[in-house]
Amino acid sequence: MINRRSLLSGLAFALVPGAAFAQKARTFQIDPAYVPQSVAVQFDYAPGTVVVDAPNRFLYLMEAPGTARRYGVGVGRTGLTFAGTAEVGRKAKWPWWRPTANMIKRNPKKYKRYSGGMKGGPGNPLGSRALYLYRDGQDTLYRIHGTTEPWSIGQAVSNGCIRMVNEHVEDLYERVPVGASVVVLR
Repeated sequence: MINRRSLLSGLAFALVPGAAFAQKARTFQIDPAYVPQSVAVQFDYAPGTVVVDAPNRFLYLMEAPGTARRYGVGVGRTGLTFAGTAEVGRKAKWPWWRPTANMIKRNPKKYKRYSGGMKGGPGNPLGSRALYLYRDGQDTLYRIHGTTEPWSIGQAVSNGCIRMVNEHVEDLYERVPVGASVVVLR
């Protein structure tokens, strides 16, 4: 039997450099490089632009010329990636999720049971927040979102979206408005 205390301790995430994350008995140390921090950058985008450096697994929110807030991210596996420009078309707290047809086709055993969708909540793969990427007014089906697998940050493991630690995407969510520009570098 699971009591409230063990459930809460199993779901607790610390957000300081080197802090241990634990979920479902999996413990790991977050690399301090993936904790949100202000950094100097060499690229030149307008303040408020979100820049995803997919090869290096970082997301930058431009603050001023030469300065950005940097977050660690997990990105899509090879062949399952988004690149180019988009904009934040909408945002959601505890978003509803449904696997794409391609996800179901690639791995029906894992995804078919969710073909009708899944309501938002702590077990939802999109985590606590989602920023939906649109191009030319159309949903690209790619998201910047939280994750139920925070140990995947810094890796290429997702089905194409850009995933973040829930607390980090919550911070980004509050800083980025609908309509913000997003650039995904490959």
